[in-house]
Amino acid sequence: MKDSARYAKIVAWSDEDGCYVGSCPGLLLGGCHGADEREVFAQLSVIVEEAIDLYHADGKPLPPATTGRDLANR
Repeated sequence: MKDSARYAKIVAWSDEDGCYVGSCPGLLLGGCHGADEREVFAQLSVIVEEAIDLYHADGKPLPPATTGRDLANR
C-alpha cells in the first residue's frame, strides 16, 4: 500500500468559497480548491504525495494514518 493511501482525502463544496475545497487532515494544513470536484481530488492527491516525499526527504516520521478510523463520529 502506498503511504498516501493511509490518509483521508476530503473534497467538499464550500458555499463560502463558491468552489470545491480539498484537504487532508492530519497530514497537511491547507489544501487546494477549484470548480471541478474530480480535478480538485486529482490535485489534492498530488499535493499529498509531495507532502509525503518531503517528510521522507527530511527523515521525519509520517503523522498517524487517518484512514481506517471512524473520524466522523469522534
